[in-house]
Amino acid sequence: MRKISDTIARLAALQARHAAHPADLGASDHLRTLADFGTNPGGLGAKFYFPNGLSKGAPVVVVLHGCTQNAAGYDHHSGWSQLADEAGFALLFPEQQRGNNPNLCFNWFQPGDTKRGSGEALSIRQMIETMVVTHGLDRRRIFITGLSAGGAMAAAMLATYPEVFAGGAFIAGLPYGSAATIPEAFDRMRGHGGPSEQDLQRALRDASDHQGPWPRISIWHGAADHTVSPSNAEAIAGQWRGVHRLEKAPTRREAAGLHAKQVWRNGAGEALIEINMIAGMGHGTPLGSGLGAPGPYMIDVGISSTREIAQFWGIAATEESASRRSRQQVASRRPLPQSPAPGIENAKTKPPQPTAIHQLGQPGLKKIIENALRAAGLMR
Repeated sequence: MRKISDTIARLAALQARHAAHPADLGASDHLRTLADFGTNPGGLGAKFYFPNGLSKGAPVVVVLHGCTQNAAGYDHHSGWSQLADEAGFALLFPEQQRGNNPNLCFNWFQPGDTKRGSGEALSIRQMIETMVVTHGLDRRRIFITGLSAGGAMAAAMLATYPEVFAGGAFIAGLPYGSAATIPEAFDRMRGHGGPSEQDLQRALRDASDHQGPWPRISIWHGAADHTVSPSNAEAIAGQWRGVHRLEKAPTRREAAGLHAKQVWRNGAGEALIEINMIAGMGHGTPLGSGLGAPGPYMIDVGISSTREIAQFWGIAATEESASRRSRQQVASRRPLPQSPAPGIENAKTKPPQPTAIHQLGQPGLKKIIENALRAAGLMR
């Protein structure tokens, strides 16, 4: 355990570094605000994006930004909404608030925020349920990803609600249950100490009563990351190998340029876990292939983790076929509707006022959502 003075010094350095790279608040204005998504015990905000003409039963990807970032900035730099337009899926962006964490980090190490049925984890689960109920999205194709603290929070969501997700992806993240205090969080980020692989596997199993099947896992890390040690990538893989009943040695190793990959497959040949290590890359999200834009902690290395993660999950085509589809979509693109969907608030509009349907005592969408949340055990 580090001394408290060392922890204070690290916090001060973190805040100074983040002050030099403030959240990119004006990067994008096409995300809309998700309102009325339950009790929201974690006090989070939520944004969402739907491509034009998105059909019922589409997949949804939950995207968690890193420290100092916000939903719009991370979307702009990562290219997730670009890919959603191309491949046809919905996006949900939980958004941290400064009242919860002054650096806008998701509280991935706080037990009260990373347990099933409480805090930020429950808030995100309520957002997902609201999106599915309101827009008829496919419950069998819900995925989650995040960068750094967002990646560690994605790990918490996959551990506490594994039945919800078909797959997950961690970028410069940390395993679930590896820290419970700020000093422990800094130690784990540095790759110091931490639970054994057996203890991490036990923490994952104990996080819920789920017995399988389990989400597929994609892990991304820069080999030169000095903020979150690359050793955390191996720790995450070790944690998830237990529930997937996979051997310690990967099924396949491959390398192309900066990109080295390890893949674990089951007996049927399905890839269940992969580690993607980018040589020479520091702390951030790998970018390339024309998706997104470089920025703080968003690094152009000629490899789009956004596209490759979506391909691993099976919700995006290869880059060549995607390019053809994108050109076809541009030719037939329709403008976005000017009014937000019921229960959804545009980021630039005032909250919706009570309508005649509520005044007449009829159920209304908000009541329907609340009933759905109660039925799912997500709201009392």
